[in-house]
Amino acid sequence: MPSPARAAPSPAHTLSEREAIAIADRVPKVREELGDHPGFTVQAQAKGSRIWRVSYLDRSREVAQVVVDERRGRATEVWTGPQVAWKMARGVEGAFGRKISAPYVWLPLMMLFLFGLFDRRRPLRVEHLDLLMLLAFSVSQYFFNRGEIDVSAPLVYPVLVYLLVRMIVLANARRGAESPLPWRPSLPVTYLALLLVFLIGFRIGLNVSDSNVIDVGYSGVIGADRIEQGDSLYGSFPSDNRSGDTYGPVNYYAYVPFELALPWSGRWDGLPAAHAASILFDLAVIAGLLMIGRRLRNGREGTALGISLAFAWTAFPYTLYAMNSNANDSLLAALLVFTFLAASKPLARGVLLALATATKFAPLALAPLFASYERRRLRDMLAFGATFALTLAVVTLPEIPSDGAREIWDRTIGYQLGRHSPFSIWGQYPGLDWLQTIAKLLAAGLALLVALWPARKSAIQLAALGAAVMIGLQITFTHWFYLYIVWWLPFALIALLAREAVSPGSAPSQARLTPPAHPSAPAPRSP
Repeated sequence: MPSPARAAPSPAHTLSEREAIAIADRVPKVREELGDHPGFTVQAQAKGSRIWRVSYLDRSREVAQVVVDERRGRATEVWTGPQVAWKMARGVEGAFGRKISAPYVWLPLMMLFLFGLFDRRRPLRVEHLDLLMLLAFSVSQYFFNRGEIDVSAPLVYPVLVYLLVRMIVLANARRGAESPLPWRPSLPVTYLALLLVFLIGFRIGLNVSDSNVIDVGYSGVIGADRIEQGDSLYGSFPSDNRSGDTYGPVNYYAYVPFELALPWSGRWDGLPAAHAASILFDLAVIAGLLMIGRRLRNGREGTALGISLAFAWTAFPYTLYAMNSNANDSLLAALLVFTFLAASKPLARGVLLALATATKFAPLALAPLFASYERRRLRDMLAFGATFALTLAVVTLPEIPSDGAREIWDRTIGYQLGRHSPFSIWGQYPGLDWLQTIAKLLAAGLALLVALWPARKSAIQLAALGAAVMIGLQITFTHWFYLYIVWWLPFALIALLAREAVSPGSAPSQARLTPPAHPSAPAPRSP
């Protein structure tokens, strides 16, 4: 190892660079890691008062990092492997959502979600297992919070695969084959409504008083500011968030009103615009779910279903995880919820799905499904396709950089496809690339198949298949994170909670998403 020149300690430091390196060299974990890098080099940098950061590099890649505290005369942090480059892999307490990850917040939410929706009439119904599997992501989360990503990442896949299979089964089930009784939470709807109001207030209060803005929310604010200033959106983000321009233009458009009301200071500070945006995105999902319940069922039954769906969203810990991280994932969830709500109108669902696609790209996989919903006439499918394409063009073309469309591709989809990440089995085990390729082909096949099967889809089948397509796509991601759960969660909740009560063996549900008829209006004819 090349020896660094002796550097006299600055007035604020009692150790020299050589002495800080000597302390780092004695760490067993570092010595073990460096055994695989015989040609490494080392450098030390003073970081603040009485702190040194010692970096070990193999060529230009940092393979180990040690933080030395002069006051203690020892290493206080030691990072190797992916935890060097990925701070989010280190298990830093409160890195995502601050107190939301604390057991005294997370566990009560889990219990409220499960027992608030529990159906005592049928305690052994399979949907209770589905609720438990939704909560099973928390097992992986436990190890992630401890910085053990070699355990946390693999534990995600059994849950995703189970939910994928269940959504496909729900889409294919004949009405009454599994659940002859509709879902009836044990708590009266009035209690669920009161809990819903409490949870909304709790979530907003926690966001305002104790939450942080991760790079995702910061990106939205930066992009909004650039749009307002008339600057190019892609290719020139600041040094503390260089890859923040990886999303579609609609993501940044959505932050514009918040940044106008709460202007960005130019630094990664409290970012009040990101907080306000996150809160409104979450409220939009809740409002959409309430409307979906009313659309799927009439009268009090619809109100009860809407409240149950909204309660499930607010009680599920990962929705608060996204909200308190002030990320943009609830924006995508909101756009997909309103796409579902508008599914009976080809033009409206084309516009909304295009907006979702121009936010985070993944909803493009849903285009065949929504194009085929209620495909009574070829004209409706063509109307959906034309509106979808036109909307994408309208929101994207103004943001194409002067260097051409290749720049926007490289900064967004190209960057996502080429990124390396330790937060999946594909990133941790490169030898499984053949299996990832198979998974991608299967996911693409599913996205296309649902356009043809079933030929006529009920609203419940649309929700189940939408969740299945998004889950199948996420299984193939090289970079997967818990925030992505909210992308498909509303669809999954609708598929689980909105089952109808009919006799066993009848035809698939034909619940539609058409607005409820006026009481004096004649009943529509059956198709």
